[in-house]
Parts: sequence; C-alpha cells; structure tokens
Amino acid sequence: MAEPKVIPLLIDSQFVVEPIAYRYPANVVPSLIDQSLPTLSDSIQGADKAACLAAVESCARAFPAWAATSPFEKRRLFLKLSQLLRSKGEEIRGIVEQEISCSRLWSYINLEDSIGLIDELAALTTSDKLGGSIPMGTEKSTALVFMEPLGVILGIAPWNAPLILGIRSVAAAVAAGNTAILKGSELSPRTHFFIANLFLEAGFPRGVVNFITHRAENAVECFDTIINHTAVRKCNFTGSTAVGRSVASKAGAALKPVLLELGGKNFAVVLGDADLDKACQKILEGAFLNNGQICMSTDTVLVVESVASDLKAKLAGNLSVVLPDVSHVITDTSRVRLKRLLSDAQSKGGQLLGAPQIESEERSFPPTIIDAITSNMDFGHLEAFGPLLGIRVVGNEQEALQIMAESTYGLSAAIFSRNHFQALQLARQMKVGAVHINGATVHDAPNLPHGGVGDSGFGRFGAHWGLIEFVQTKTIIINE
Repeated sequence: MAEPKVIPLLIDSQFVVEPIAYRYPANVVPSLIDQSLPTLSDSIQGADKAACLAAVESCARAFPAWAATSPFEKRRLFLKLSQLLRSKGEEIRGIVEQEISCSRLWSYINLEDSIGLIDELAALTTSDKLGGSIPMGTEKSTALVFMEPLGVILGIAPWNAPLILGIRSVAAAVAAGNTAILKGSELSPRTHFFIANLFLEAGFPRGVVNFITHRAENAVECFDTIINHTAVRKCNFTGSTAVGRSVASKAGAALKPVLLELGGKNFAVVLGDADLDKACQKILEGAFLNNGQICMSTDTVLVVESVASDLKAKLAGNLSVVLPDVSHVITDTSRVRLKRLLSDAQSKGGQLLGAPQIESEERSFPPTIIDAITSNMDFGHLEAFGPLLGIRVVGNEQEALQIMAESTYGLSAAIFSRNHFQALQLARQMKVGAVHINGATVHDAPNLPHGGVGDSGFGRFGAHWGLIEFVQTKTIIINE
C-alpha cells in the first residue's frame, strides 16, 4: 500500500482529508531513522467534531447487519485479515520502526502478536464462547441466555506498541459483532491508519471499522463527542493512568462502561536460590525492550541480600549485551521527565550502576540502572516508562511483598527462584494481573487474559476473556 501524501481519516470506507485546518505534522525525527526505509508522509489529518459524529453514525448504520452476520462469515473475514497482515509484514514493520524509532525486534514482536491475536479471534467467532447457555429450568418454563453485541465501541490505542495495541483496541469488539472506531495516537497515526485500512482491504463491510485521529488540543472535544453519543455503548483505553481516570470519569457520567489497561510499576523479585544468569537476562529484557516504553516493563528489582552483589554485577556487565540498541525515547518531554526522576533519586542516595553518560541529544536516554532505591524517591512510586531500572535490596520475600503492596499499581510482576512451589505461593499473594515465574514482566499471548488491578486499570483484553468484554447477556424465559 503506497502511503498517501496526507494520512487521512477513514470513515464509511472513505478517505477523509478535511478540514485542512485540523491537519498536524508527523513526529518523525529524520536523524534517528534508517534512510533505507520508505519515506513517510509528513502531514496527518485531524478530526473535528463533525468527523467524530460521522464516524459514530457510520458505525451505527453498519451495526445491525454486522451483528446479524454469521459466525462463519466473521471467521472467514478474520482469517483473510490475518493473511493480509502477514503478506504486508515488512511494509508495516518499516512503518512502525520509522514512526516510533523502535528496533527490528520490537516491530517483529508487534507483527507476530497481532497475527496471533487475529487468528485466536477467528477461532473464537465459531466457538461456544459467544453461544449463550440454557440454564436449568422448571417443569413449566425454560430459560435461554443469549450473548449479544453491545453496539458501537470506541477503541483508544497508544503509540508504544502501535500495531498490536491498535488491532487489540477494535478486533475483539468486531469479532463479537460490534462495530468500532479506532481512535489512533497522534504519535503513531500511520500505523493506526494502516490497521483500519487493512480491515477495509480484507473485505469487512462499510462502517464496521472507522478510523480517526486528532490534534492534541482537540482530544477533549473528540472524546466528549463520541462517548456522549447514544449509539456508543463502551470504550476501551490503553494508556497512562492519569488519562485513564479522565476517560473513566467521563464515560461514567455518560453511563458507558470502560475497559482500561493503564500504567504499571512492575517489580521483579529475585530470591536467594534464583538462577542469576537467567534472572539477569530476563530483567534486562523486561526493563529495556522498546526503550522501557511498555506498560509491563520491569521498573524495580527487589533482590534478597544474599545474592544482591552478584546480581548487580551481572546486570551492569550485561547491560549493553542483551539489548544493544536502546538509546532513545519517543519525545524529548519523556527524556526530560526521566532525567528528573534520575536526578531526584541521586539526590536522595541513589547510585548509578555503570555510570552511563546522559547525552544532550534530543530524545536520547541510554539504558540506566540506579541502585539503592527507596520509597521516599519519586522513582520509588512513579512509573518510569523509559530505560530506567531501579534496584532495591530486601531481607526476604515478605519484605518484597510489603514493598509491592505499597504500590498503587498492579499490572505485572516476575519472580526468580528454582523452587517453583515457593514461587507459586508468593505469586498468589501479589496483587497484580500477571506474575511470570523465571520470565520477564513483559509478556503477552493471544490465548491469555491481559490487564491489571488498582491504578493499572480493570477489565481484560485477550482471548475469550477479551471477547466477552464486548457482549451482554439477554435472558428469555419460555413459559408453558
């Protein structure tokens, strides 16, 4: 697909490039980009209130017919979507890499996870997960419980894993029989436009998936317009906790349910019997993959005192080996925020491991490990969301649990131990959405649920758990 000169909105199967006054520039920094990659457009079409209303009304018109479409036809279209995405794999990987300045590894993970999710949903469309049930009745009555789609769904996708999270924001809703608006990020609009256009090219009917994006200054107007429309029945949002609170508040005022996957303060607990080489590798991968800009990124290591010195030495010694291409964050604002977290930690006793040189180049922030983290530091309770990893020595696993319990977040965690039963017992006590024993905190699979608790959000994406987020039950009782 040749990229348009201006990335348009996609509404009712039509490319929309008006109004011109709402266009905004792309975020690519040419100096960071592989010049062998294709040139991307430098202008993005933003939505105004009229475009938002048009997107909702298009979805509303498409909903009755799509909801009534047979499961077999839905499965056929999802399988076509998967095949089409795989055939365009190198094209979309190039777009993702150039748009968010990520590694080849990260674009590959995005692609494979996306294909896996679509294939999983294709299978689920004809499974019993959407089939309803027949509960036990009485001699003179029978009850039937149907699973029905909700209507129009708003999916708000982030930039940091733009392909998989963009697809995730609409695919399950559509598989369940809803129509959806993909609200793309202003930092990755090309990838999100690619997704919406992929649904169109795969043969999904007009209005089943529409795409909008907008300038940052129009975010409130666009969201309010969509969430308050009577045809819109639910919203899912992946992003920061602060914005998630606002989304939930406004959706609640409109009596619309939400599915939120928000930030994380993700801990890796290293016990005395851990395989330190494996722990080192998985901690570094979990902390610095995609420059630490993943909701599940390892934020802080809680290591028992008996192995703390050995683990620190291994982490410092292998930092440049495990992920050598970590160097930049998405915006200079992110770099400034990370430098502020680091400076505060150092002023309160934090010590750099390996003492990396923080460069002055825009968006540059090398992978950094800071030792002796304490609760009174800003880093002790704020999500880093960047290539900054903290280390804190604890006396035992109960102290580690206590520190974790003080966090308001609860998305992902890791435990490193050779005693799997002990690790399982410890995992059951952690108030998080997922625990990875001898694995990285960054992990997702199409057949597993994904989500958090507390300030990390509520509800679940993934597999049949994510599918039933977008249906409601209807009970019909047949009396004699």
